[in-house]
Amino acid sequence: MPSVVGVRAFSLLALAGTLLSAAFATSNNSSYAADREQIRIVGSSTVYPFSSAVAEEFGKTTRFQTPVVESTGSGGGHKLFGAGVGSDTPDITNSSRRMKVSEFERATENGVAKITEAVIGYDGIAFAQNAKNEQISVTLQQITLAVAAEVPDPEGSGKLVANPYTFWDEISSDLPHRVIKIYGPPTTSGTRDAFKELCMEAVTAEIEAYGKKYSRVRQDGVWVDSGENDNLIVQKLTQDRNAFGVFGFSFLEENRDKIQGVKVDDVEANMETISSGEYPLSRSLFFYIKHDHLRTVPGLYEYVQLFMDDKMIGKNGYLTRIGLVPLPDHLREASRQRVLNLVTLTVEDGELSTLEEYAQENSTAGK
Repeated sequence: MPSVVGVRAFSLLALAGTLLSAAFATSNNSSYAADREQIRIVGSSTVYPFSSAVAEEFGKTTRFQTPVVESTGSGGGHKLFGAGVGSDTPDITNSSRRMKVSEFERATENGVAKITEAVIGYDGIAFAQNAKNEQISVTLQQITLAVAAEVPDPEGSGKLVANPYTFWDEISSDLPHRVIKIYGPPTTSGTRDAFKELCMEAVTAEIEAYGKKYSRVRQDGVWVDSGENDNLIVQKLTQDRNAFGVFGFSFLEENRDKIQGVKVDDVEANMETISSGEYPLSRSLFFYIKHDHLRTVPGLYEYVQLFMDDKMIGKNGYLTRIGLVPLPDHLREASRQRVLNLVTLTVEDGELSTLEEYAQENSTAGK
């Protein structure tokens, strides 16, 4: 399940937020400060609807302009975010996976000296089909055998061969006789990265023929890259009853009249199974803040405050109504404090610092 570590509630939120907001509002010495009055946000198509909702509310309820939010995919967002500082680079990048160490190091090399990570909640990767189809259940291994470029030889040689499967019932007789076609995210997508990690790599690590984790997707037309707009995949499923789609859980929630989730390892994707980690394709969602821009872009810190507020990401927050699965109370409070106190990401032993480590340290310190 997603890691949950106990943490005591912190008591300085209001004071810290007020002081930090005032500091950033009065510090405006950068040469590019006057170049842009709107917050610019890029990144994940999965986080996009949540970020857009916060941006819209921010524009309506504050004196600041509504932020511009672009869906570029997680990988594309990290590339833009890490290109440097200045008005021609984004202030925030949304991500449906954690920032990679290589992305962090590139950003540092390009002058992005300090970055804060915000963990906003959980999401599931839906494996879905047309709502009119008969309900079925698939396993992670069956999905992997459908999409992997190479699979263990069905003739039993013990070697990997080019994927020969055309129909689902060739993989397992209990699956329907349907052509294998899967609409999924492109290589720039964090959803694709997470899918490969949680499904393909998890399965292949346990299969002797692979010898190691394997995540190369077949390119013979079975897997169809469908851009960074997950609604396009939903549209494809309404038009093609043979096909399956891979996308973020919130898009399944919003379109249950048109599509249905397929059980994975006999577990249905819903708020409870994603939050508990019982659903095997569960993951965390993030956004990343560029510290240098906090002093120059009007309203950036205030936008972050609003996003991390319980009225947005809490159990009864607005974003849960459109598909965000909230963090447990204690971990959500730790995430809020980590963000509003602008705790910076660091690398130690080749790994980025984590929310769980922060929560544990502060829980221990408070005892």
